[in-house]
Amino acid sequence: MRGLVAQTEQRSPRVWLITGASSGFGRAIATAALDAGDIVVAAARRSPALDDLVGAYPGQAHAIALDVTDMDATRVIDEIIARHDRIDVLVNNAGRTQVGALEETTEQELRYLFELHFFGPAALTRAVLPHMRRQGGGAVVQMSSVGGQITAPGFGAYCATKFALEGLTQTLSQEVDFGVRFLIVEPGAFRTGLFAAGSAYLSAAMPEYAATVGPTRQYVTSGDGTQPGDPAKAAAAILTALAADHPPLRLPLGSDAVDGIQAHLASVRDEIAVWEPLSRATSFDPE
Repeated sequence: MRGLVAQTEQRSPRVWLITGASSGFGRAIATAALDAGDIVVAAARRSPALDDLVGAYPGQAHAIALDVTDMDATRVIDEIIARHDRIDVLVNNAGRTQVGALEETTEQELRYLFELHFFGPAALTRAVLPHMRRQGGGAVVQMSSVGGQITAPGFGAYCATKFALEGLTQTLSQEVDFGVRFLIVEPGAFRTGLFAAGSAYLSAAMPEYAATVGPTRQYVTSGDGTQPGDPAKAAAAILTALAADHPPLRLPLGSDAVDGIQAHLASVRDEIAVWEPLSRATSFDPE
């Protein structure tokens, strides 16, 4: 660790853009980056929520008002580049918890969640890539979820957005060849405030889904403050992964995330093995 700290202290400050930086993972990552001596452009829908961060790190932390569901991403990125000359790390973190069976979820709710979790991050990523190409590199951190690989009743819309973001980002890691690192972060349950009263969004409940989605609603509405994950430790883990010589594409965070993803992958392998003969029998017969 001493070698890593010494190396961090000697390098030039990086410029970060972090969405959803007013609380939770966004705030924790911003604080970790600022403590490392970097410059952070912290974005939130209501910029006054960032006043304390700016006040605690004068000259390092800069606040902007940004709603990722309603923005001109190119203009946002160009304005930050004009002020700071570069963006070294983009963290697409803005998001919210959504609970509802598909039949309970309205079209507006579904589309809004995709704007927030997929189309917004995609637009910011697309806008920053030309500048990272000019710079010769950079990093894009996509704050996904354990729900980017596994599902649970009531989290269908939420998981769908994270699955989409992970598919896009994995493809980006294959097609972008000018030194940009992509990191998909898959946290389990962390004490970020997403389950706090007024934070989690619940679609109108239908009695037909009480048995399946009901327990998820109960977990979300009563679980705030009991999650095992520490956001500060998550932020430190993300900085460690970004600093690695060979960073991962995916970084699950929390034992619950690791255990859940490993169980899911084992289940997929087992099912493929059972049905492999039928799957392979769909090719044209040899002539």
